[in-house]
Amino acid sequence: MSDSSMLSERKKMILKAIIDAHIENGEPVGSKYLTQGGRFSYSSATIRNEMAELEALGYLEQPHTSAGRVPSEAGYRFYVDSLVERYRMSQAEAESLKAQLREKQAEIDGILDTAMRLAASMTNYTALAVRPRIASMSVKKFELIPVDQTSMVLVMVTAGGAVRTQNIVSQRPVTEEALRKLANLMNIRLAGLTGDQYTLPIMMELESAMGEYSFLVDPVVKSVCQIISGSSKGDIKIDGVDRLLSYPEFYDIGRLKDMLAMFERKDELLQLISGDTAPMMPSGQPDDDGVHVYIGSENPVILMDNSTLVFKPVKKNGKTVGALGVIGPTRMNYRKVISMIDDITNSISDVLDTPTLGDGSGNGG
Repeated sequence: MSDSSMLSERKKMILKAIIDAHIENGEPVGSKYLTQGGRFSYSSATIRNEMAELEALGYLEQPHTSAGRVPSEAGYRFYVDSLVERYRMSQAEAESLKAQLREKQAEIDGILDTAMRLAASMTNYTALAVRPRIASMSVKKFELIPVDQTSMVLVMVTAGGAVRTQNIVSQRPVTEEALRKLANLMNIRLAGLTGDQYTLPIMMELESAMGEYSFLVDPVVKSVCQIISGSSKGDIKIDGVDRLLSYPEFYDIGRLKDMLAMFERKDELLQLISGDTAPMMPSGQPDDDGVHVYIGSENPVILMDNSTLVFKPVKKNGKTVGALGVIGPTRMNYRKVISMIDDITNSISDVLDTPTLGDGSGNGG
């Protein structure tokens, strides 16, 4: 394909108009449509010539025998990189977003789930919430809450601000004082350490300090290690899969089944969004913290050749703690989706950066 710098302003205007129209109605766009309603003052012949040149340059395609054109992947890529305008949320949308996110500010899982549902609703595409793979996790606060004489709830606040809980059953009765003592010892000796730093000498020290309740140390620390191990694998949640049925691109039952199968596997999406397979942006620019857009065959994920994935990392105090994105047809409302994902993730980061986040307790994934 030719260098995009060869495109005149007229070609850019015509290409943008064609893509906007195709996104809206899903049909091939012809020169007659572009001359209607005073969209352009150029003659039909001039517009047809420009469309033919855009097709020759690889930005448009002519499906079957239709007189109209549709955007190619290269056309969509140029549109996203150079032509799309930013969608502005209304004040009501922005206030509603902040209010719903702040309801879940005590836990990263809750806020990501809420944001995922909002993204699906606000864009009408399938939304994703990702807790990325991490090499290690540390806990900044432990708490043990008694349920009855032999049952307790372990509460962990991670360094990333997430809250994890685990029910534990003891083989012997325990007192509330013993639970409080063990939690205090764990906060002194284990807080800030990763699981691979939990050494035998530390465990022996805890058991010695617990005296007659030394039997508590093993099941509690095992539960901590299980939670840390499970969280480090990463996780991806999906909402609004049924929204794909709103688009003709997914009417084909075989194609829809393939997409659903991909959602079931999840691993490929998790690798991509966690950064394992995406060191560069699709446009060839170095990876950054902005909105990532993978169009059609740019997607490293199998079975997404005719779809677009848009996502952005979620930051807490400058550290990536998750990601939010949407999947939809290549004929996506890029203007709205890119802006919405950007605005929602920025709002999440604003809420997560509040000083009180993670200081209390709550229930997490």
